Formats: sequence, structure tokens, C-alpha cells
Amino acid sequence: MHMKKIVALPIIAALALGVAACHKSDESAANNADTSADLNAAANDAIADVNAATANATDNSAAALDNAAATDSNVANTTNAM
Repeated sequence: MHMKKIVALPIIAALALGVAACHKSDESAANNADTSADLNAAANDAIADVNAATANATDNSAAALDNAAATDSNVANTTNAM
């Protein structure tokens, strides 16, 4: 019976030290919150950049279609004028 207690005590002590070593301090939690906020802000900026690029590409596509239609119209007018 005493032998089991002697073996169990070091195991309990090792577990307690392991839990203490892995325990997050309040400072770590604050750093994690700051990091999360920074990452969220960076992600939001990246999304905004992608949205802006998409809007620009859409505008450029519409302008290209307008230019193509104008060119077709000019070709038709020139052909008719001849």
C-alpha cells in the first residue's frame, strides 16, 4: 500500500507541474486578443482590397463593352457612309 502512494506522488507532482506550465496567464490571453484583433483587421483590409479590385474589374469590363459597342457602331456608320 505504501509503495503505491510513493509511486503516485511523483506522478501527481509531475501532472501538477505540467498543468501549471501549460496554464495561460492573463497576459497571454491579452496578447492573444491583441493578435486576434490585428489578424482580423488585416483580413478585413484584404477583403476590402479584393472587393475594390473586383469593382474595378467590373467597371473596366463594362467600359470595354461600351467601347466595343461604340467601335461596332462607328464601323457600321463608316460602312454605310461609303
